[in-house]
Amino acid sequence: MHISARGDYAVRASLGLAAAYPAVVSAAGLADEQEMPRKFLEAVLGDLRRAGLVRGQRGVDGGYVLTRQPSEIMVGDVLRAVDGPLAEVRGVRPEEAMYSGTAEHLQQLWVAVRAAVRNVLDEVSLADVVRGRMPAHIRRLTTPPQAWQPR
Repeated sequence: MHISARGDYAVRASLGLAAAYPAVVSAAGLADEQEMPRKFLEAVLGDLRRAGLVRGQRGVDGGYVLTRQPSEIMVGDVLRAVDGPLAEVRGVRPEEAMYSGTAEHLQQLWVAVRAAVRNVLDEVSLADVVRGRMPAHIRRLTTPPQAWQPR
């Protein structure tokens, strides 16, 4: 799985908003805290606003706030808001990818990959990450030493 810079920034900004929830946080404050380019971050926050995950507030004390409690927003929600579906094959959803010949069963593998990604990203809330308390099945995935090894 590839996490784009946009997706990474969106999750990091959402975590900043989750840590401050229910307070309003300025884009400049988020950008400074996470060392992100402000203009790019503002575009990402616009995506999150259009997806209904954050609300903008204008004025002197303006900024952004999550629209729901941090425990109700999953990391997968944030990534989908800025990058679209979590898994695609040549620009289509895995269940729409059709194959023939020796690859005819490949679709099943791509659907399983998407399910595995969902089992992580749709089960971890912003609150979980901010607190550093991942669900047990996520902690188990990071326990084996090989989980930390690049391949």
